[in-house]
Amino acid sequence: MPNHVARASLRVAECLSTFIEQRVLPGTGLDPEDFWPGFAELLKQFAPENHELRAIRDRLQAQIDQWHEARRGQPIDATEYEQFLRAIGYLVAEPPAFRIDTQGVDAEIATLAGPQLVVPALNERFALNAANARWGSLYDALYGTDALPGKARGPGYDAERGQQVIAYAKRFLNETVPLQAGRHEDVAQWTVQNGALVPALSDPAAFVGFTGPAHAPTGLLFKHHGLHIQLVLDRKHPIGRADPAGLADVILEAALTTIVDLEDSIAAVDADDKVAAYSNWLGLMQGTLTATFEKSGKTLTRSLEPDREWLAPQGERFTLPGRSVLFVRNVGHLMSTSAVLLPDGSQAPEGIVDGVIGSLIALHDVNNRHANSRTRSIYIVKPKMHGPAEVAFSNRLFDAIEDLLKLPRYTLKIGVMDEERRTSANLAACIYEVRHRIVFVNTGFLDRTGDEIHTSMRAGAMIRKNEMKQSEWIRAYEQRNVQIALAAGMSGRAQIGKGMWAAPDKMGDMLTQKIAHPSAGATTAWVPSPTAATLHALHYHAVNVFARHGQLALDAPAPLGTLLKIPLAEKTDWSAAQIREELDNNAQGILGYVVRWIDQGIGCSKVPDIHDVGLMEDRATLRISSQHIANWLMHGICTTQDVEAALERMAARVDAQNAGDPNYRPMSPDTANSLAFQAASALIFEGSSQPNGYTEPLLHAFREKAKRRDSL
Repeated sequence: MPNHVARASLRVAECLSTFIEQRVLPGTGLDPEDFWPGFAELLKQFAPENHELRAIRDRLQAQIDQWHEARRGQPIDATEYEQFLRAIGYLVAEPPAFRIDTQGVDAEIATLAGPQLVVPALNERFALNAANARWGSLYDALYGTDALPGKARGPGYDAERGQQVIAYAKRFLNETVPLQAGRHEDVAQWTVQNGALVPALSDPAAFVGFTGPAHAPTGLLFKHHGLHIQLVLDRKHPIGRADPAGLADVILEAALTTIVDLEDSIAAVDADDKVAAYSNWLGLMQGTLTATFEKSGKTLTRSLEPDREWLAPQGERFTLPGRSVLFVRNVGHLMSTSAVLLPDGSQAPEGIVDGVIGSLIALHDVNNRHANSRTRSIYIVKPKMHGPAEVAFSNRLFDAIEDLLKLPRYTLKIGVMDEERRTSANLAACIYEVRHRIVFVNTGFLDRTGDEIHTSMRAGAMIRKNEMKQSEWIRAYEQRNVQIALAAGMSGRAQIGKGMWAAPDKMGDMLTQKIAHPSAGATTAWVPSPTAATLHALHYHAVNVFARHGQLALDAPAPLGTLLKIPLAEKTDWSAAQIREELDNNAQGILGYVVRWIDQGIGCSKVPDIHDVGLMEDRATLRISSQHIANWLMHGICTTQDVEAALERMAARVDAQNAGDPNYRPMSPDTANSLAFQAASALIFEGSSQPNGYTEPLLHAFREKAKRRDSL
């Protein structure tokens, strides 16, 4: 437990109070004498309601459990089930027809469509890489990944691979910004003459800027579907030297937005962890964050990219943003934090603390820099809310934070994660509650599936995990998210998002498959790396998302009854081999993630799956896997002994997969003394009793033990 100091009626961890008073408040126009009493009063008002909202979750879950227990072994009558959910308040009435009216939203969020990154706030280097991923080299993204067949050979430049990349890039240019006559392969010289590009594009308006002298530009800037494409022209460059037009690279505008994550992708369990995460957010808002690291035997320092300067076709100067527009993702309503203690000695709700401190930090951008939001907005992603009452709570909390920080109403904009069953079933009502400040709605397949399993834990045995992606409810969930958002007028005012591509080494597959997201009407979708953002940007050139909105608006949302159809297995006569395969797959994923979380404090990383394919894992993947085994245990598909054996087998497998990590702490053969192994076991065997199936309470408890162990 950190040392605490008195601040107004609160007890605040000394490291946090020092951070706020010495590093955050200066430059905001606020002083400690105003801030701390205001913060204490805000907590006095909202902490009890936060606690009551969690209690409502528990009461609803208990009623649903009892309903299923009373009908054990009977088929579920869909009409009776829906009536029951309405009677207990799980389902609410649809709101009247409405349109959101959020004002002051940056174009990257409201009127442009493009990739979105999610990055852990605790990793400075990753945070900078993500913020700087607004622009990415298409040549590099193609050359170094499996986006194209084969791979580069040798330690130096592979000319054959290079030609493959250049051919792909020029095909893209021919399709996206075609010439009036001929092909991009045929261009021998670019010039700008009297404000016109020579040779001309078939759509002359697509040429929007250049650098260098007009008779021999060093860069050309095109615009297509709202996104910029830059041609780098350099006849002295090794690549440009061999190109008829001197084309050395094609740069794509890629990650328009980035979510700096204080939630699922970090392991922050105490005040020290929270201050480290807040400090990186402060550096991003002040523009001062740097990261120094070793690469290829050299010491490198990374900082935020400056804006990009251009000449318009007629010669006027203008700039384009050099960085993503940043959101900050707070934690949800579940957890509390020892960083701030209430007058009765209890811990303050962590989501409220995140909201206040994250917004206070963002004042450095709003009041001073305007480098992140040119509209002086603060963008906050709020995850894991259950239904409209919790969304309304967040709206009123944001009102209070604005008042505390002396901000105009609706400066704080909210992104609503549609990742809990009660939210997706009441999505229109949720959006209605924040119709004046909402800037995105986004699906979260893994958390949503984890909540699907936990909510209906006692209804029966669930289908196998991989079959969930083909289930009726998930198709209804993804379709309803877009349709309800469109009906609420979010097109052109807010993002409509889709989830993560989890395999960062499978860029070829991503290029083939992830175009489904913009085709479905998503104006953004999550990608795991800057390289993936560059490649995913190609999809937004291939699909005019806003044109798709006009087509999709004619469709009706999938029926609520389909969304509520529980993915129960019709037959549970799986073979012993199939059951073992399912348990091993889940157990390996759980252990591979948890061992890094508990022993090293890594909340998100590329974790090898059971087939040694690296997947980006965070707590959402852990939630679904642990809940799935807990469900099968409850319904007798497997035994405790089966699960324990799978955990033992997979502990050895995970140890072998991490053998090259000098910081790794093996779990086997002494699993009884491995905190990570104990945590993974607890997540399964206590899974049915965890609040809404969340993993945070157990992860935090075991991580705190590990930190105490390592401090001895």
